[in-house]
Amino acid sequence: MVVRLQNTIRDYAWGSRTAIPELTGVEPDGKPQAELWMGAHESAPSVLPSGDSLYDVVSAGPSDVLGEETAERFEGRFPFLAKLLAAAQPLSIQAHPSREQAIDGYARDEADGIPRDADDRNYKDAWPKPEILIALEPFDALVGFRPLEATVALLDALQPIGFEELTDLLRDGKLREAFTQFMSSDRDSIRPLVAALAEACTSYAGEAFALERETMTRLCEDFPDDPGVLAALLLNRVRLERFEAVYLPAGNVHAYLRGLGFEVMANSDNVLRGGLTSKHVDVPELVSVVDFDPLADPVLTATPVADGVSAYETGCEYFAVHRVDLDNDERTIDGVGPRMICCVAGTVDALGKDSAVTLSAGQSAFATGPEGPCILRGSGTAFVVSAR
Repeated sequence: MVVRLQNTIRDYAWGSRTAIPELTGVEPDGKPQAELWMGAHESAPSVLPSGDSLYDVVSAGPSDVLGEETAERFEGRFPFLAKLLAAAQPLSIQAHPSREQAIDGYARDEADGIPRDADDRNYKDAWPKPEILIALEPFDALVGFRPLEATVALLDALQPIGFEELTDLLRDGKLREAFTQFMSSDRDSIRPLVAALAEACTSYAGEAFALERETMTRLCEDFPDDPGVLAALLLNRVRLERFEAVYLPAGNVHAYLRGLGFEVMANSDNVLRGGLTSKHVDVPELVSVVDFDPLADPVLTATPVADGVSAYETGCEYFAVHRVDLDNDERTIDGVGPRMICCVAGTVDALGKDSAVTLSAGQSAFATGPEGPCILRGSGTAFVVSAR
């Protein structure tokens, strides 16, 4: 069965008011449209043509929807969640737990009696949240720790007053200590450091570090007493071009800054935040899951695997992502588990054994696990997300 999905838009304050409406061709309603969710997460499941939510249908008969192999492997839970993400303002500095960390953290929150929808709860479920973000337009982000020598070079160039101790820690290879010190600082002690960093960025006349200078200037202005501004100094600043991606496994510290992208993750809502947000922050819990190994090259490009089909190779056990580019032709997409098909340009027909839907940009369809191969036909671009 291949069916069209009706999806929920989340109106988080950092969302763009125009990016998703422009993609879908729907008149904007004046509210921020941050994320359009496609999947079976219990907090905002997609709805089938029958009126049933995908979450309820999966819960009632996992094998019928996911296929026996996928249902058994993921204990009856839909394995992934896809989104259109449109950021007009920076998201929080954050990281996500591993499977073992999520199980342990969820059990602790349950034992402490913290309601699952409470703002101060760290673990909403017992799943990890590895994710990939694929740019649909130029997309800015902070992703993983920059190699230490590069961060030292940035600080030597800017020479902000009061950052000598940080620079010494980095020269000594003490990244964990530097990050933890910043993130644990109170706002009164952070404010003068942010002001000094802003002044250094304004005074800097060099040509190197243009993106870093642009980002730090903006963050200093928007978050004058937030330790996340200083933590951002330690992260890779990347600008993704269309269809370039970043993959964020467990422990990768990141913050999306601006742009429109297609995002896929394990079916979880576990986020541990450290700054650039008014939401719940738990620095000790964040530090406990962070991977402090520097990331030299965070940008991922797709690998052609067939004519018009490219794969984003992440090694993630919860999902696989392919991009299908059509030029008045068709492609057969194999699969033994559930698949999500999202059109991001042009018009694409998704055909199953005895069903078909036509998708325009921003629309999505779902193919059940037992469906077997499905055919994409038309002229446009679609992402196909499948279970591993």
